Amino acid sequence: MDAQTDLTTAPGADAIDALMARGAAFLGTRHAILGGAMSWVSERNLVAALSNAGAFGVIACGAMMPDRLAEEIAATQALTDKPFGVNLITMHPNLLELVQVCLDAKVGHIVFAGGIPPGPAIKAAKEGGAKVICFAPALALAKKLVRSGADALVIEGSEAGGHIGPVSLTVLAQEILPHIRDVPVFVAGGIGRGEAILSYLEMGAAGVQLGTRFVCATECVAHPNFKRAFLRGAARDALPTVQLDENFPVIPVRALQNEGTKRFLEHQAAVIARFKAGEVTKEAGQLEIEHFWAGALRRAVVDGDVEQGSLMAGQSVGLVTKEQPAAEIIAELLDQARAALLARRAGV
Repeated sequence: MDAQTDLTTAPGADAIDALMARGAAFLGTRHAILGGAMSWVSERNLVAALSNAGAFGVIACGAMMPDRLAEEIAATQALTDKPFGVNLITMHPNLLELVQVCLDAKVGHIVFAGGIPPGPAIKAAKEGGAKVICFAPALALAKKLVRSGADALVIEGSEAGGHIGPVSLTVLAQEILPHIRDVPVFVAGGIGRGEAILSYLEMGAAGVQLGTRFVCATECVAHPNFKRAFLRGAARDALPTVQLDENFPVIPVRALQNEGTKRFLEHQAAVIARFKAGEVTKEAGQLEIEHFWAGALRRAVVDGDVEQGSLMAGQSVGLVTKEQPAAEIIAELLDQARAALLARRAGV
């Protein structure tokens, strides 16, 4: 009998499943592990692989229009009969149409990201039978989202990749987990090993969300160059972008540093100059910046341009050491969590 079998059959090893029970029941999965929605990465193949492995895959809708999202959902359903969700960006101009696409396809969970979701979107999702998951960057907003109808929350720390807030997960967890009990709360940001998963579950989290750890899943369609950048990257290489002008707020983006990072600073400076000259509104300028990231990310993930493209990655990138199947990654995380719990019980 190998070590992995020993861990999963040892007395008390199912305690991890017990700690995840609420989150897993909410998601309809075996494990309360969500895949972080990463544009161009979290598509049918990775999403289905995560769900088939007992976790919960989430399609990143990003800038997809309704017809394109419907196509992606159908393609995912052809690869798995297990539950998965769809992540919708709240600023999308066709948000309500996208919600309806999810409902028409019988998607059971809709994740609203990128801002506070408008009331009509939450209402439409819930009335259509879907469960609503929202991101909460602070306790006051967490309470407001629950009152507004959120069925579950994700609290994501600044350790995460892509667009980030200012507060680390270690602080957010202390601020929010003891006070939000009405709905399941999933934690995200910088999680790359099972020991961390165990600690947050014991703090009261219903489950976890991981993105960076799954980029090098075998089933992930990201370009080999993109994956190699993750395999080479260290935590210190994944840094947030700098805001150049406090009068022109830009949400920081955490990514591996490259020429594309420098190019973004130049782009941001040019947009701010045009804004100050009255050539563009603040809203239009901020949208230009978002379009920059969408294009830069596609260049890296799809085309493999890891010099000029965006290498959005969380600080857990240093824990990504090899390419392996999604099911193997999930099993490894759970084995680490179980081993830590058993060692603690044994007084090791």
